[in-house]
Amino acid sequence: MSTIKDKLQAIRSRIAQAEIAAGRGAGSVALLAVSKTFPAAAVEEAAACGQRSFGENYIQEGVDKIIALRGLRVAGEPLEWHCIGPIQSNKTRPVAEHFDWVHTVDRLKIAERLSEQRPAHLPPLQVCIQLNVDDAATKSGVALAQLDELARAVQALPRLQLRGLMCIPDPASEAKLLSNFIATKQAFTRTVSQFDPKTSARPALDTLSMGMSADLELAVATGSTMVRVGSAIFGSRSARV
Repeated sequence: MSTIKDKLQAIRSRIAQAEIAAGRGAGSVALLAVSKTFPAAAVEEAAACGQRSFGENYIQEGVDKIIALRGLRVAGEPLEWHCIGPIQSNKTRPVAEHFDWVHTVDRLKIAERLSEQRPAHLPPLQVCIQLNVDDAATKSGVALAQLDELARAVQALPRLQLRGLMCIPDPASEAKLLSNFIATKQAFTRTVSQFDPKTSARPALDTLSMGMSADLELAVATGSTMVRVGSAIFGSRSARV
């Protein structure tokens, strides 16, 4: 039976091979380990293997793990926690108070509340805007036509730092998935050209959060800088109660 260590090694190998195949530099794609529904002990096991960044979809579950593992360090640094699930307006405070990153900002109201509720003693919350690349009415994410307006507004908020884009395309054929990834990459490139602060005083717009276990190679080939991998590291998930 494969351990979390074995699975992490396998995923890191896949990422490294994808970087080579795409002609990209080693280490150009970060791994976000998606630990939703798994206990803090599983996160500890992954951290012991050098994994520092973790993604959580369910806010309260994530907050509980953040608090439980607050003293844990990887190479002397605290764990880095990413909120990658949908955020309702009445759930922004725990996100603002506990997470380091948010990948799922898709409307101004959420961004404003996160900025207002981010504690002054913490660094700005690092933010990706979620793009609805499928333009599906039932999915979260900002439409491509409204992306520039939202990016401009997020960048102006004092306690947020815009870092890039995120997408979660619907499962589709490889050709359709490739098309969606390319469209997201093009949107990211345009956003960087318009909104990157171009100053060393602020972090660059450098994050394209795109790709998961089944499609990470395609995502890397089309420009992803961060892949989100869960079950391929932690195993099959039980139904959430």
